[in-house]
Parts: sequence; C-alpha cells; structure tokens
Amino acid sequence: MAKTMEMETTAINIITDGTVIKGDIVATGDFRLDGTLQGNIQLNGKLVVGDTGVVTGNVLCQNANIIGTVNGNLSVKELLSLHSTARVRGDILINKLSIEPGAIFSGKCRMIDEVKAQHDAQPAEEQPHE
Repeated sequence: MAKTMEMETTAINIITDGTVIKGDIVATGDFRLDGTLQGNIQLNGKLVVGDTGVVTGNVLCQNANIIGTVNGNLSVKELLSLHSTARVRGDILINKLSIEPGAIFSGKCRMIDEVKAQHDAQPAEEQPHE
C-alpha cells in the first residue's frame, strides 16, 4: 500500500555579506541577512541578522535572532533574541525577549501578551531611529 506524504516546505532566503538591498522586503518564509538592507522587512517567519548584517528600517516578523545591527523599530510576534554582538537602535514591541550580556539596545521596549493584534493594526511604518 503506497502512502502519499505531504511535506511542508518553508522557504529560506539568504542575503550574503557584501550585498546591499535598497527597498522593502516582504516574505512568507525565514530570512537570513548577512548583507545590508536599507528598507523595511516584513516576514511570516524567522529573521536572522548575522554578525555582518545591517538593517536600516523597521522589522515585523514572527521570531528574530539579532547578531548584527538593526537601526529601526522591531515588532516581533513571539521571541526576540539579542546576541552579545547585537546592536539595536529603535523601539521594540515583543512577546518574549532574550538579551545576552554585551548586547546594545537603545530605545523603548513594550512587552505584551498579544502582539498579533498590534501587528495587524499597525504595520511597521514609523521612521527608523538614528
């Protein structure tokens, strides 16, 4: 008896070191940025900003691991992790937050249980902090 297996695939987008993107990014899968983004990013998945990654714009995503730099507001529906090398300049709206010693965060933090309602009502539109 043959069984049909349905596999759920999640797209993973990778922008490598040395790449510069000017403009907004909207994606349904996970995203790793080791290059530079000058614009906003909106994901239904997880964002990883690598150690050489730089975002100058606002971020809206499900989960985020920040190892590099974000100059803008972050709105994360579930877990935001700031690694020891992270540099974040902007306000954050999150459900859960993890900050390693050494991370730099300059901005306001709002932690709420139901971030989804905020995300649906207010997409990342504000100008980034500088």
